[in-house]
Amino acid sequence: MPATSDLYHQDYHAWIAGQAALLRQGRTHEIDPELLAEELEAMGRRERNELVSRLIILIAHLLKWQYQPEHRTSSWRGSIVEQRVQVSRELRLSPSLKAFLADAINESYPDARHIASQETGIRAAGFPADCPYRDSDILNESYWPGDSRG
Repeated sequence: MPATSDLYHQDYHAWIAGQAALLRQGRTHEIDPELLAEELEAMGRRERNELVSRLIILIAHLLKWQYQPEHRTSSWRGSIVEQRVQVSRELRLSPSLKAFLADAINESYPDARHIASQETGIRAAGFPADCPYRDSDILNESYWPGDSRG
């Protein structure tokens, strides 16, 4: 079997399985601590990136819903519902991400604004410079901006 760092570069899946097996067997002196630490940090970044990606889609659809009410479709509604479910699920599975939610929304908003602009034909300047939605509204299934009927 190749050295652990060689295996990491040659067969990532085999490396992960090997590191997990070593941990389960209590052979911690044989694990590759530097690469394992890097992978654990990368896992955390992937969770944060997943949250940001879902928020981009969600906020873009909320903007479209609010700024083009004449074009509202069940597809837009479905996307908003789906992304709310997925964001809520991410936060439920990793509650520590809640502390990152406000930052994730701020990070998401420029891309969401750009997508909404591209998909609606409304200039980006036609949308607020900062996210117009409160954190609680973004995740509230009863909140539909610009539509008091829901």
